Amino acid sequence: MLRKLRPMLLPALLVLAACGGDGPAKLPALPGVDTFRVAPATAESGRGWDGVVEAVRRSDLAAQTAGRVTTVVVDVNDRVKQGDVLLRITAVEQDAGASAARAQLRASEASATEAEQTYRRYAALAGGQFVSKLQLDQVRAARDAAVAARDAARANVAQAAQQSQYTVVRAPFDGVVTRRDVEPGETVAPGTPLVGVYAPDALRIEVAVPQTAADAIRRDPRAHVRLPDGREVTPADVVVFPAADVASHSVNVRILLPALDPPPAPGTTAKVVFVAGAIGGTAAPLRIPASAVAQRGELSGAYVKQGDRLLLRQLRLGSRIGDQVEVISGLQPGEMVARDPVAALQALETQRKAAGANDE
Repeated sequence: MLRKLRPMLLPALLVLAACGGDGPAKLPALPGVDTFRVAPATAESGRGWDGVVEAVRRSDLAAQTAGRVTTVVVDVNDRVKQGDVLLRITAVEQDAGASAARAQLRASEASATEAEQTYRRYAALAGGQFVSKLQLDQVRAARDAAVAARDAARANVAQAAQQSQYTVVRAPFDGVVTRRDVEPGETVAPGTPLVGVYAPDALRIEVAVPQTAADAIRRDPRAHVRLPDGREVTPADVVVFPAADVASHSVNVRILLPALDPPPAPGTTAKVVFVAGAIGGTAAPLRIPASAVAQRGELSGAYVKQGDRLLLRQLRLGSRIGDQVEVISGLQPGEMVARDPVAALQALETQRKAAGANDE
C-alpha cells in the first residue's frame, strides 16, 4: 500500500518543500563574468530572405561546327579579354568548303558577265528589229538567272567563311572561365558544350518574397546584402517584379550588386535584408556573438544573468552571418548574457562550492 502511495505523495512533498521556509536561500556572490546587453532590434536590422548570387553576363559557349578539338588555351579560373582565343577546332572540312564556295562564285560571276553581255547585244539588235521580242525576253531571263546564281554563290562563300571562323572559339566579353568541358583530341558536334565564361563585375541576386511584402518594398526599396564571407554591401539597385508567381504567389525581387573586390562567386547563397519599416514594421531577430552560444547536444542556449544567478536559457537560432548568429526566440532586448559559456559554467561551479561551504 505504501509503495502505491509514494508516486502520489512525491509531487505533494515537492510543493510543500517549495512553499516552506521564508523564501529561496540567498546565494553567495557570483564571481565576475563578462556579460553584454542584448541590443533591441533597430529599424535598419530588417527582415531578410536568402538568395543565390548569379552573373548578369554569363555565356555557356557551345560548338557551332563539327570537328576535333586541337587546342584548349584556357582553364577554369583564367581571366580572359574580349576576343581572346579560348580553343581551336580542326578546320580541314570547313576550309575545303570555303574553297569550293569561292570556286563556285568565280564560275557564277563568269556566267553572269557573259549573260549580261549577251543581253546587251540582243537589246541593241532589238532596237533595229533584228531579233524578236520573245528572243529578247529569253535572254533577259537568262541574264537574271545568272545574276541570281552569282548572288547565291556569294552567300555560300559567306556561309563557308563563317563555318571556318566557328573553328576558333573566342571570349565574348571580359570575364572569368567557370567551366571547361572538352580536352584536346575530343570530337565535337554543333551544340556540344565547350567553355563557360562570366563577367565578375556585374552580379545580381534574386529573392522570392511574399506578395504581402512586395508593395512595401516597392515603396521603400532600402536593403543591404550579407555575403557568405561576412561583408555587408548596399545594392546598386532593387527591382521588384510586376507580377507574382502563379504557383507560389511570391514576387521576385532582383538586387543588383555593386562592383566588389573580391566578387562573390556565382552560385553561392547570400541574404538580402530589407529594412523593418518596409515590411510593415516586422521585427527582425536579435543577433548575438556566436561565441556566446552554449551547445548541449542538439540544443542551443546561452547563460542569462539575473541578479546573482546565471540561468541557461534555451535558444532558437537562425542563420549565422560572420561572427554573429540570429536568435529567433529565447532572448529579449535588454537581458544580460555571458560572453563565454565556459567561463559562465566555471562561475556557477565556484558559486555552488561556496554555497556548499556556507551550509557546512
